[in-house]
Amino acid sequence: MMRRNHTVVSEFVFQGFSSFQEFKLTLFTIFLTLYLLTLTGNVIIVIIISIDRHLHTPMYFFLSMLSTSETVYTLVIVPRMLSSLVGSSQSISLAGCATQMFFFITLAINNCFLLTAMGYDRYVAICNPLRYTVIMNKGVCAQLVWGSCSIGLLVAIIQIASVFRAPFCDKEVAHYFCDIRPVMKLSCADTTLHDIVNFIISSLVIVVPMGLVFISYVLIISTILKIASAEGRKKAFATCASHLTVVIIHYGCASFAYLKPKSENTRDQDQLISVTYTVFTPLLNPVVYTLRNKEVKDAIYRAIRKKTLA
Repeated sequence: MMRRNHTVVSEFVFQGFSSFQEFKLTLFTIFLTLYLLTLTGNVIIVIIISIDRHLHTPMYFFLSMLSTSETVYTLVIVPRMLSSLVGSSQSISLAGCATQMFFFITLAINNCFLLTAMGYDRYVAICNPLRYTVIMNKGVCAQLVWGSCSIGLLVAIIQIASVFRAPFCDKEVAHYFCDIRPVMKLSCADTTLHDIVNFIISSLVIVVPMGLVFISYVLIISTILKIASAEGRKKAFATCASHLTVVIIHYGCASFAYLKPKSENTRDQDQLISVTYTVFTPLLNPVVYTLRNKEVKDAIYRAIRKKTLA
């Protein structure tokens, strides 16, 4: 059922942070700083893992893939957001919007399943330590990464085809990037069915990997509690601490953003929630894995020492 007459819309215009006009310069400074820290931190992680042989393990292979994915993820969203804050053009073509949405969906889902792969890696390392190198061989690691990316690509293709097949009656996107819900609100057609399908897909790509990680950690914790020595239990927990921290915050933000009723929050509240998973969450990876992870910190110190002595 058509909601209203429509005209041909060839481009969208982001409303951006129009409700925070007086704070635009402050927001620009904060977001630019966080963006540069995110890029720098993730690039450092990828470089350190690639050059330090002590980190050539499945866990750090997945971490380097996650850091790469997070870097591209921020490149898709943040530069245009920063541009809008300093008064540059906020318009985007339909093709540009579809492209941004495609990469956003692909990389967001890829990140969710990479965290699941990392959870499985921790499960095998703690619950089956003697068979770890056999189970988590290069082929299995590559398949897990490819599977994560493939799921993201498949869901993105389905969502893009669904969103952009209907005509649009308005061109003002009440957001700072092309997310599914704000763009669908501009559609001339009744979006009830699409909203239901979108909620089901969002639930699956968040709840399924989150559930798998939860199961992994139930088995991990039950195994750790059977370790006789307190030092052994502490060491086992330490190997999972960084991953568990990232998982809780990542899935927490994703659930809050996409598994709530669509009319529950105002536009400003939705934008602030979006900032958490487009600006703050990508920074978690380098911060958590450099501040809490001894092996990464030691690798960074070795690299600095080698550079100093060279």
